[in-house]
Amino acid sequence: MSTTCRRKRRSMSQMNVVPYIDVMLVLLVIFMVTAPMMQTGVNVDAPDAQADALHADNQLEPLQIGVDKAGTFLLDNGDEVDATGLQRYVTQELDPKAERPVYIRADSTVEYRYLMNAMVAAQQAGAKKIGLMADPSAPDKP
Repeated sequence: MSTTCRRKRRSMSQMNVVPYIDVMLVLLVIFMVTAPMMQTGVNVDAPDAQADALHADNQLEPLQIGVDKAGTFLLDNGDEVDATGLQRYVTQELDPKAERPVYIRADSTVEYRYLMNAMVAAQQAGAKKIGLMADPSAPDKP
């Protein structure tokens, strides 16, 4: 009498995570490639200055306006507007209860009148704190 011994197979209760790791690595590569392309901003050649960085006394993100050398006003999203469009935009973005600062980043070769037009438009829109932005310069060696 021969008895055959059959072994019962146990089912594995572990999940195979290798495909999920592959998908995650592909997503990581996609995000690493696309992240630098998603940066927006205004390309302005601001003048160099040896000034300390401004620190806002409140937690509101400052509103940034760009002025290029042709006198065009550039918004945070890269749109170009005239003085009335700039005033309308600043009015929409500012909260009358909170004092959100407005920073103007002008090209180093911009005419003074364009810079003043941006400041006046921001002031007429209700901005109480207006600052000018500059690129940090290397300190002079003694």
